[in-house]
Amino acid sequence: MSFEWLKRYMPRSLYGRAALILVLPVVTLQLVVTVIFVQRHFEGVTEQLTRSVRDEIRLISAQAEGVADRDAALAAMQPLASALDYTLSWQEAAPAEDSRRWFDLSGLVVIRELRSELDGIAAIDLPNDRDTLVYLELPQGVLKLRFDRKGVSASNPHQLILNMFLFSLIMTPIAYIYLRNQLRPITRLADAASAFGRGRVVPYSPGGANEVRAAGHAFLDMRARIERQIEQRTLLLSGVSHDLRTPLTRLKLGLSMLDDDEVIDLQRDVREMERMLDEFLDFVRGNAEETEPDMVDPIALVQQIVEDAQRAEKPVTLGEVEGAGQVALRPGAIRRAVENLIENATRYGTNCRVSVRLSGTSLRIRVEDDGPGIPEDMRAAATRAFVRLDSSRNQNRAPGVGLGLAIATDIARAHGGTLRLGASETLGGLQADIVVAR
Repeated sequence: MSFEWLKRYMPRSLYGRAALILVLPVVTLQLVVTVIFVQRHFEGVTEQLTRSVRDEIRLISAQAEGVADRDAALAAMQPLASALDYTLSWQEAAPAEDSRRWFDLSGLVVIRELRSELDGIAAIDLPNDRDTLVYLELPQGVLKLRFDRKGVSASNPHQLILNMFLFSLIMTPIAYIYLRNQLRPITRLADAASAFGRGRVVPYSPGGANEVRAAGHAFLDMRARIERQIEQRTLLLSGVSHDLRTPLTRLKLGLSMLDDDEVIDLQRDVREMERMLDEFLDFVRGNAEETEPDMVDPIALVQQIVEDAQRAEKPVTLGEVEGAGQVALRPGAIRRAVENLIENATRYGTNCRVSVRLSGTSLRIRVEDDGPGIPEDMRAAATRAFVRLDSSRNQNRAPGVGLGLAIATDIARAHGGTLRLGASETLGGLQADIVVAR
């Protein structure tokens, strides 16, 4: 049996589900206890009381046996009726049927028990919570007996439900406060992990139950290892890049002083080495230059990037622009990611188009080209560092080092988003989407 339909009605948050786990068993337990107690206790008590009253009525009516006169019969029954707190009177006729209020469940038991083993009952009337009227057919006529309802029903049956409801109102908030204190360390851990996934380090100290503390300490150890690895990678590549720039500078200076035609090829090689070093540094920097995001207008940012690319005489155009508003972004990192995508698009294609769509839930920056694209089975590998797909994108363009898409992927992930690669429906080449949740 599938319960997939039930998931649509379940709370999404941890607090909501915890509250449901807390409230649902309490309500169910109250209902079960109430039903069982009412059936077993109130019904049983009502049955016992009604049987006693039935015997009393039989005893009172027996006092009028053999007496033909109504007044004499009433006088014979009155002493015993007064002692038992009954009010007696003669009636011309009895009601046509029994009557009770629709919600008087114990009245069903009273009527049933009085009619069983007691002959001569014409009708039973239960008009309220105070009076019980029994119409008894005797040889002298119809006798009306009035007595207190407490004699046949358990008193104040609503007190059980009222007490249960009252104490539930008191205990449920107390239990929820305790439960919230137990859930707070989990939410703090989730917030710290989410912030670290977006490139921010927020203060966090483990707390709560032993299992939550263990998970918190494991997260801190993992965060520290990742930070050390990032720092070591940064230092390594920065040091290598810095050390290589010195001999490159000497080569450029020496080549500039030569007049041989072969020097042109050597100078081109040197420029290519410089470009590769710049890409290494871009990959190393990632989002380190900006630790906290700012509220940025992404449409204005993309428009500025496209204008800068056009001034650099790159074949870039601005496509569709949808939406308006601001998004928490690191503008320098986003600029670097979009510029890398534009660089890839113009390297392997002759036209590039950039579009932006800002909705209530997400931001999408799309870069398309008319190049050869990337096969679907190779797109996942294309986003990894130092992976080059020149065999599939084999136009006569300057080769890269396989970091452009990797840098864009890292920046998108640091913003809590992703980089999606696909085929452009309009230009026919590669389509790269940076998607960030708002």
